[in-house]
Amino acid sequence: MSTPKIRVDTPERAGLDPEELHHLAREVRALTTGARPWTAGAVVVAGRGPVVAVEEAAGWAVRYASYDPEAGRGVELPPADRVPMTVTTPFDLASLTKLFTSVAAVQQIERGTLGIDARVGAYLPEFRAAATHGVTVRQLLTHTSGLRPELPLYDCPDGPARLALLRAEAPTGEPGTFRYSDLNMLLLQAVLERITGRPLDVLVHEGITRPLGMTATRFGPCPDAAATEDQRRPWAKADRGMLRGVVHDENAWALGGVAGHAGLFSTGRDLAVFCRALLAGGAYGPARILGPDFTELLLTAPGLGFVVDQPYFMGELSGHGAAGHTGFTGTSLVLDPATDTFLVLLANVVHPRRRPGDSGPRARAATRIARAVRDV
Repeated sequence: MSTPKIRVDTPERAGLDPEELHHLAREVRALTTGARPWTAGAVVVAGRGPVVAVEEAAGWAVRYASYDPEAGRGVELPPADRVPMTVTTPFDLASLTKLFTSVAAVQQIERGTLGIDARVGAYLPEFRAAATHGVTVRQLLTHTSGLRPELPLYDCPDGPARLALLRAEAPTGEPGTFRYSDLNMLLLQAVLERITGRPLDVLVHEGITRPLGMTATRFGPCPDAAATEDQRRPWAKADRGMLRGVVHDENAWALGGVAGHAGLFSTGRDLAVFCRALLAGGAYGPARILGPDFTELLLTAPGLGFVVDQPYFMGELSGHGAAGHTGFTGTSLVLDPATDTFLVLLANVVHPRRRPGDSGPRARAATRIARAVRDV
């Protein structure tokens, strides 16, 4: 049976308070203004049920030519050379990529080709450290493997050296204790590619984005994307200059742009479709990417790939089962099964240079959505 596809309509038709959504749009626009804005540009897409009630862009997809470390600020392009943000601008999703890797994994769990409590060593015996320590698929999906946050793969001279580093990496934390790590998704990528015989980008395209009609979602390069960072040492881990359309994450870049933890590009509208499919139990239009029980498994605390009820970026949407994630470049999404609402906030906060994270604007945007919900 087909489920409704998203459509743009009024807040009232979505069962949302128009005044709260007016404030949301105004506050997102304000994030891009001033001499030192929170972000160069942003796109916000939010709604309830199949209705998109807010879809707005603000600021610049490309504002700066470079970063001046002596002045401590970006070197702005002439106005004629800047690129305005639009609602169709693709963004480097950064760690939102983990959500797609996780869905791909749960698809294999649903098909019976992957055991959620199976040991990684059963699929990848050559990853001796993980095999010796009994790391499981569930631990990878819940960030409880004990693996450290990352490895300097970007400093390895070639692919074999990077793979050798991953194979030799043993947990350094207590297994079963939450410790967020990009390595979990890199190992999960290796497991998925081993059991299916297909690369991750193909799995994501064939299993998620193509059936959902997410035509703007793909691994890079993505030339029209919002710019990210003037990536130079010492503030970055590599010297790559101003980045646009190529993955920002240094390890994903070192791995060729396709990685379990980073590398996807997408738009606000495409991510709204992704949210809607999950809120509808894994279905969208005539397509189904997961069964309802496995969608619930993905989103229920502690979450598989998704994080659940985290007020630091979910604001007042958290507390009754909201799920979502953030990305280092400035991306985030939240979906709330209890109210059937979703919020996608995409920003290029690392343009022209990374800085300490501030998720306050994300939390305030989510709170606007929570307060906008009307009983209908």
